[in-house]
Amino acid sequence: MKSIRVPFTDLGLQHQRLRPALDAAFDEVITSGAFAGGPFVARFEEEFSAFCNSRFAVGVGSGTEALWLSLLALGVGPGDEVVTVPNTFMATAEAISCCGAHPVFVDVDPVTHTLDPERLGDALTSRTKAILPVHLYGHPAHLDPILELAAHHGIPVVEDACQAHGALYRGRQVGTLGTVGCFSFYPGKNLGALGEAGAIVTEEPAIYEKLLRLRDHGQSRKYHHGIVGWNARMDGLQAAVLRVKLPHLHAWNGLRRSHAARYRSGLSDHPDIRVPSEASYALSVHHLYCVRVPNRDQVLNDMADAGITCGIHYPVPIHLQEAYRHLDLGPGSFPVTERSANELLSLPIFPELTPDQLDLVVDSLRHAVSGRATPKRSLVMA
Repeated sequence: MKSIRVPFTDLGLQHQRLRPALDAAFDEVITSGAFAGGPFVARFEEEFSAFCNSRFAVGVGSGTEALWLSLLALGVGPGDEVVTVPNTFMATAEAISCCGAHPVFVDVDPVTHTLDPERLGDALTSRTKAILPVHLYGHPAHLDPILELAAHHGIPVVEDACQAHGALYRGRQVGTLGTVGCFSFYPGKNLGALGEAGAIVTEEPAIYEKLLRLRDHGQSRKYHHGIVGWNARMDGLQAAVLRVKLPHLHAWNGLRRSHAARYRSGLSDHPDIRVPSEASYALSVHHLYCVRVPNRDQVLNDMADAGITCGIHYPVPIHLQEAYRHLDLGPGSFPVTERSANELLSLPIFPELTPDQLDLVVDSLRHAVSGRATPKRSLVMA
């Protein structure tokens, strides 16, 4: 008898099943010597743009670089403002700051945890150079009113789709509705590399050409630098890995949605557990499955005692981080975001989870929230 344990994620299982294809891909790259940019990146860009139904894709070194270079390509610079949300990973705001611009935060919808369009208009000024909604936890932001307001003011929209590979907004792939869309392939993402990588998609040739130069030291051709750029090329090895994984992404996202449905079925009737909802316009890919619970930190510890690793995304909103103290946005500035930071608990949700593991998470969470001891489970291992 072996007790069931549930990690927050288990990349080893995914890579074990793909190992023959990964080994072959590695061998091809090593034999060719095309390690920095090159043909493997170009092939992945073609395949990822086709996956997204986008005209162009540009492979870069990380999701952070995708956000940063996208803003630079749109001309965002010192003194400009970019509107985004405070409940996201630090990279969203960092990309704005690295352009020399200022992040302007808008609180989020309490159900979807994405940018609240009703609050957006008040945040726009003559200095607003871009709007940066985040498709958080794999759930699309409510883009129609955001895009309408942006078009009215002539402001480009940069979609942060770093957690939303394959998510749909009214049947369209997120990342393709704004001016540019940004993706991260950090290992734990729905589509993850074996290290850092990212991509940008766009329909606009001029932006595409500028992104190609920005990621490669500003070069239009070797040793001819028309602008100041950066070394943001995607590695050939990472592109090869992503090419192996991309054909599996739809199936993996389907498993995540199935797991989310099992969680919802087992948890939604509990009076003190609020499960995530999916808006009518959205198809979520559940990069994270975040529930709202009372006494979150104690529940987190109780789940760990039951052998279940959960997470918190994100315990300190960006406006309360030390790095952004200069914005003078203290507690109470964004109440929906701050409440979420105190109450949301991220449950394990990755494709390889078994029904026994999912049921253990459900039972353990119900008992932890109710303040009762979790029943012990065991699994007979062959």
